[in-house]
Amino acid sequence: MNVRTRIAPSPTGFPHVGTAYIALFNMCFAKQHGGEFILRIEDTDQQRSTPESEAMILDALRWLGLNWSEGPDIGGPHAPYRQSERRDIYAEHANILLHKGHAFVCFCTEARLNALRAEQMARKETPHYDGFCLHLTSEEISTRLVQGEAHVIRMKVPTEGTCSIDDMLRGPVEIPWQQIDMQVLQKTDGLPTYHLANVVDDHLMQISHVIRGEEWLSSAPKHQLLYQYFGWQMPVLCHMPLLRNPDKSKLSKRKNPTSITYYRDAGFLPQALLNYLGRMGWSMPDERETFGLTEMIAEFDIKRVSLGGPIFDIEKLTWLNSVWLRDLSPEQLLATLLNWAKRKPLKEIAAAIQPRIHTLADAVNWAGFFFNGLPDISQEQLLGKKLDALQVRQSLQLALWRLEKLSDWNENAIQATLSQLASDLNVKLRDFMPTFFMAIAGSTSSTPVMQSMALLGADLTFARLRHALELLGGVSKKETEAWQKLDIA
Repeated sequence: MNVRTRIAPSPTGFPHVGTAYIALFNMCFAKQHGGEFILRIEDTDQQRSTPESEAMILDALRWLGLNWSEGPDIGGPHAPYRQSERRDIYAEHANILLHKGHAFVCFCTEARLNALRAEQMARKETPHYDGFCLHLTSEEISTRLVQGEAHVIRMKVPTEGTCSIDDMLRGPVEIPWQQIDMQVLQKTDGLPTYHLANVVDDHLMQISHVIRGEEWLSSAPKHQLLYQYFGWQMPVLCHMPLLRNPDKSKLSKRKNPTSITYYRDAGFLPQALLNYLGRMGWSMPDERETFGLTEMIAEFDIKRVSLGGPIFDIEKLTWLNSVWLRDLSPEQLLATLLNWAKRKPLKEIAAAIQPRIHTLADAVNWAGFFFNGLPDISQEQLLGKKLDALQVRQSLQLALWRLEKLSDWNENAIQATLSQLASDLNVKLRDFMPTFFMAIAGSTSSTPVMQSMALLGADLTFARLRHALELLGGVSKKETEAWQKLDIA
């Protein structure tokens, strides 16, 4: 068998360390078997997908050294590698399923589906489609289609029995068909959902092994069913354990920085981050802690993956990074430092501090925070004179929610966002901002904070605001639910 694996990120945000984790294991498996590792962009979510996010993902994976032999940037025999450019392929295969009787047209409105969901949840049932359109006559379907009525295409799913999935790490996994919903395959806009596009692409791109996170295990029956419906051989499945926070919860940005670019910009080496991700549920045969990508590929055996949820601990990553740094020669360290600094907007930082310095030595104090990870600040420093502790925590949390929605990260957008938030909170901007100066720069005397946030970049800004919020005790679940209901959130 010609081994072919893939990573298929969605360009809907910052490049996640979980993406790098899955990409690493896919690459190692393929290379260890003399195969190919490819990259595909799953951008069928047109509302959230952006070219900027795609560019960040590709750049972050390249920075780590996770290189692919086929992809949207370099092409390949199975192009195009962006799902948004493969619309006709999915439409053709959705029609194949309709003609074979394995799928059906559904005209149910969002209002009906919402009401159905509410009723099922009130009865403490798992929300699922009830098959309302499953038995429409062909004449009724044709009439409604001619009239241009909005519709989706759903797959038919057995209602009895059990689906058995063979997983490389888990062995046979049985899931009752009653737990599997009649999945939408093609949306009202004609674009496919993840499930149809995933199966069609994996088959046409000749993927032999699908190595993905265990959160997709519940979707495996739908995918197996689609392979059966098309008459195709299903790739070998391997569901990797999810990365966890130290408290064993699923890795999330609220408890750990999760963006690859955060670790790059904060001064972590790509070799150290890859090394650490390689240790997530896997180990070298001789149990050594430090190893490079080439060594991991040479010794790789996916059967050595442990199913226990691997803990992503920043302190341990920082220690491992220090080991890699100490192993550099002074000349290598200098070159590494200079290359890292070049990623910063040095010209813009110089312009920001220029009006404030009297000697070149002053630049260290004024510009230092641009090069730090998280500022060394205390709870007392974050509490302003005009706002109480609750208001400060609320302002930080609401600012995070709003800033995370910005599609363009620039000073004007940040200024408008925070000014509007201050207005919504009915506080003066000058009373509102001292906390943000401290959270971002570690001082109330710095370059203009909104300019600083723009120059730092979204990743480091979000990490510093979350750090400040945690220093103040964080936000409870009750507060989160209450604040999300506010119009201002």
